[in-house]
Amino acid sequence: MDPGILCFHHCEHKVFCTIIPENCPVCQQKLDRYDYNLLPFRVPYPFVKASQHPRSIVMKPTHGDFLNDYYNSKDLHIGVTNSQGYVVEFSEEGIRAVDPVSKKWSECETSLDWDQCLLLEQFDELWNEIWDGVLLKMSLSPLWEAERYNEERHNCFTFVLAFLRALDCGELSERAQDPKLFCKQYVVPRTSAAGKYISLYRQLKRQSYFIQKQ
Repeated sequence: MDPGILCFHHCEHKVFCTIIPENCPVCQQKLDRYDYNLLPFRVPYPFVKASQHPRSIVMKPTHGDFLNDYYNSKDLHIGVTNSQGYVVEFSEEGIRAVDPVSKKWSECETSLDWDQCLLLEQFDELWNEIWDGVLLKMSLSPLWEAERYNEERHNCFTFVLAFLRALDCGELSERAQDPKLFCKQYVVPRTSAAGKYISLYRQLKRQSYFIQKQ
């Protein structure tokens, strides 16, 4: 899903594009490898596929995806991946990815919705047993049944913070005691960086180049 945004420096400008042109769009000089002050590089893609990041805290827009649908005013949805990369999320439908009968993990149909998300934090595989144990126990609790969901007071964010507190993993669990502090340290830096990439992507959907004076 990476659109492959490229950047090169020329004639005291930064040029962003998806295909390196034959001529500089600023000075019209023909480009070859000897013209560049800095060789072209690919702008780092800030999003990940949740299933490829087990034992993680992940975030995505409530509706749609980041590149095409996200604006600062829109709500975000947060979830947890287990050791297999299944996303466990709390919504108006209750907890997903756990079969209440067998009390085992089951990959749900919404997994594809998490193919473009932000990675807030990921734990080492040494945490597998503890992580899954705490997550499964919480997921089966009546506290997270569908009828308990409240968009303002008992939501996906509430679930993730409760999980992190129960995990008792040091600094991250301490930050989870205070929702505002958690957002300031883990959410805002990621969404701010992603916002710059999103803005650049949308500029390049409208035009072939985006140019910045150095």
